Amino acid sequence: MQSSEIKSEHLLDIASFLVRRWSEKDGVIVEFSDKVDTRTRLAENKVILTPLEKMAGSSFQRYRQFRTSLWYEAMRIKFCKKILSNDHAFGFILNTMETRRVEKLGRNIWKGMDEEIIFNYSYMLVSRPQLHSVYGKARIVEAFYQYFMFGAFKGEIQSSHFERIKKADALAKRIVDDAVRYEHGTEWLEKKISEIIKILDIDSLLTIPVSLPFMKAGMALTEQELLKFLKIVSRNKEGDFGRVDPGAVLNGSDIYDEYRVLLDENQKNDNKGILPEAVGVKVPATRNVDESAIYDISLINSLKTKFREWAMGWKEQHGRNGDEFDEESHIEGHEPFFTDIKKSVKTRIVILLDHSSSISSDALEYKKATLALCEVLAFLKVKFAVYAFSTENRSTVCWQIKPDNIKWNYLSAKKLAQIVANGSTPLAEVYDKMFPILQSKRPDVFLTLTDGEPSDPSAVRTMTKALRSMGIKMVALGLGPNPVRSTAIAGNLGRLGYEKTLAVSRLKDIPSKVIRILDA
Repeated sequence: MQSSEIKSEHLLDIASFLVRRWSEKDGVIVEFSDKVDTRTRLAENKVILTPLEKMAGSSFQRYRQFRTSLWYEAMRIKFCKKILSNDHAFGFILNTMETRRVEKLGRNIWKGMDEEIIFNYSYMLVSRPQLHSVYGKARIVEAFYQYFMFGAFKGEIQSSHFERIKKADALAKRIVDDAVRYEHGTEWLEKKISEIIKILDIDSLLTIPVSLPFMKAGMALTEQELLKFLKIVSRNKEGDFGRVDPGAVLNGSDIYDEYRVLLDENQKNDNKGILPEAVGVKVPATRNVDESAIYDISLINSLKTKFREWAMGWKEQHGRNGDEFDEESHIEGHEPFFTDIKKSVKTRIVILLDHSSSISSDALEYKKATLALCEVLAFLKVKFAVYAFSTENRSTVCWQIKPDNIKWNYLSAKKLAQIVANGSTPLAEVYDKMFPILQSKRPDVFLTLTDGEPSDPSAVRTMTKALRSMGIKMVALGLGPNPVRSTAIAGNLGRLGYEKTLAVSRLKDIPSKVIRILDA
């Protein structure tokens, strides 16, 4: 692969993370294979992906195809009861209709996928064969696939066949819509396939040839050529997706930020130089840890909604009933009608997470809360770094989860997920290990989240004073099993030289508490 591309081992990491998060199923195995096309084996809890180098397009375009095809496989894991072989007409048609069904269900959950789905459809259309190159009745099945998926053919087909295909397409779409509307699953859909096969006048065991792309791997379309396909797909899919700007889809700006983060991580791993280890801070190895377990999607989404309203300063409410509003007369007497003032957080913060043995019983919920905090800080575009400490092989270790110059991403979540809560609370020793970093970066706020009293309070006071002398605001958040205990912990922390101490007894309250600190 080119140096500007993401290495396979990194792709496996992000693929494992994404498929587990999207499917909400732990332990899904992801692997690449150049011997088969992308597919899911439900019985093995495994997704097999086509390597990026086998795909057409530029490096970024191949990444987008990889990411979207992975989303489809995750939706199959989440919503499908069985996946048949594409080798015969019956299984091919069932899988095709299941693709549309899981797409509709998945889009209700992952609303930001529309542009990527449209982009992927364009390359899917590019990669389908010309109809004249498919022989026998398999041509009818291929034509049905193209018309059902893209609303268009590549090539020509007999008018009598076209009439059957249009009739089968209309029925297939009604069946998929009913399956979604009435929450029917794979088994119900499977019983309807014979109706499609009857209309197409084919044998259910008809062999379906493997469709190979006409473009060579790695070959990129020009922007004008790709835009032409995007316009065709966008127009034909308007009934499902609404109006989509092909130019915005082509640009892919939202995904490009993610792609650049992965390239940066890839480059950092290849570069040599001064690492956190040089100052006594370690970086967790990105082992194959299932970080999806610490993603609480409902908590993250509710927090993002809350802080979006906080940043805008107002919120919109909908109700079934309400007074009639005369906007013209209101504007005449209340100018300006709206003043849109958006808040932003300029505070630079370093967060230290206590992973001593006392939090081991609540470690999962603790990580969910702290990960949600990081997601919200990233959402608000706050510049932040995250560290944690624990004991490993009887030695205190300070772990770098996320430096301040890297965006929060799946690798950071993976690092957080694998920290094991163990040992005592040697805050002074941890502060000493972090001192060179803090002295160099000079954050506005250094926040420590801890649920216990430090091993050496006197040494902590000395280190706190030294860090405060550099202009760093020292803040501690005490975690306790109940309000009384958490308040007591915060009180003890208050005697250690911190400028501000807070208490929390519910782990899910951590993000809100931290945002208040930054907004103060």
